Amino acid sequence: MVCCLMKRKRKGSTGGIAHTILRTNSDSQREILYEDKDSSVPIFDVNDIFDATGNFSLGNKLGQGGFGSVYKGVLFDGQEIAVKRLSQTSRQGIEEFKNEVRLVSKLQHKNLARLFGCCIHGDEKMLVYEYLQNRSLDFFIFDSRMKIIHRDLKASNVLLDAAMNPKISDFGLARLFGEDQTEANTNRVVGTYGYMSPEYAMGGLYSTKSDAFSFGVLTLEILSGRRSNQCHQESPSISLIAHVWELWKEGRAMDIVDSSTLGGSDSTDQVMTRCIQIGLLCVQESPVDRPTMSDVVFMLGNATTLPSPKKPAFILQGKYDDMDTITTGSSAIPSTNRVTLSTLVPR
Repeated sequence: MVCCLMKRKRKGSTGGIAHTILRTNSDSQREILYEDKDSSVPIFDVNDIFDATGNFSLGNKLGQGGFGSVYKGVLFDGQEIAVKRLSQTSRQGIEEFKNEVRLVSKLQHKNLARLFGCCIHGDEKMLVYEYLQNRSLDFFIFDSRMKIIHRDLKASNVLLDAAMNPKISDFGLARLFGEDQTEANTNRVVGTYGYMSPEYAMGGLYSTKSDAFSFGVLTLEILSGRRSNQCHQESPSISLIAHVWELWKEGRAMDIVDSSTLGGSDSTDQVMTRCIQIGLLCVQESPVDRPTMSDVVFMLGNATTLPSPKKPAFILQGKYDDMDTITTGSSAIPSTNRVTLSTLVPR
């Protein structure tokens, strides 16, 4: 299968990492990797990946999701990496793999997890990322001209480096938008229950306001220290969004702030209250009412007067509390694991 192995130093976005380039006789593999002529993602030799990860040893395993598992590795030049190994039974197949390679290879920003390269060998499909020491946000934004809808922004997809700087990862479900495009529709709804906006979860309509909704949920999770789909002792039948909304209406919004979160002084409490208000503005039911992410950045950095948030989405009895959901058309099917899920599509 392998007809030639060669070493080379690649300059530029990968920081001078020494890559092993794998050339194969397989036209189908070349089509998979080079379908996008603008893509210049380095291709790793599968043996180097096995060596770097200790044959994907359990001790090097960093986490697991619907796509498969992630392992820490160290290349022969000492470079630490994180290898995203797609499971052969994963519902995220070759289309998501190609999508992530195509999109992330074109992006350069300090808050995006850097893609060093990829590897395809037989049924194995792997993505090689920079290693971030503090893993993902739930374990403890960008200057690109392209407009991208992430569609799966959540705590486990925000990774943290040694200095606790956040970096967004996992672009397998992302979609590109044109400069003048505002929304799009899909018959294949994918994402994670608790983070999906109502218009997307129920109608397949997504836009930049979809990611704004997810950001709002993430903001409320950070402030409260609770998962969005977790039951609450104070109100066990409602979601985090509904719980925050009730406290906001009662003038007790600060009650949701986690005791381990900075607080106590009047100035800090004002900041916390402002962040709660921004979070609620992002999760409003109508996408028209939600701020854009550029608006959010401005509101966070400037002491401007904020509008009063309207009723959030999903103010419902939480019969699916602490569960993720597969959404197919207008129906919702509960699932007991916390992974990214999608409709069943034959591979």
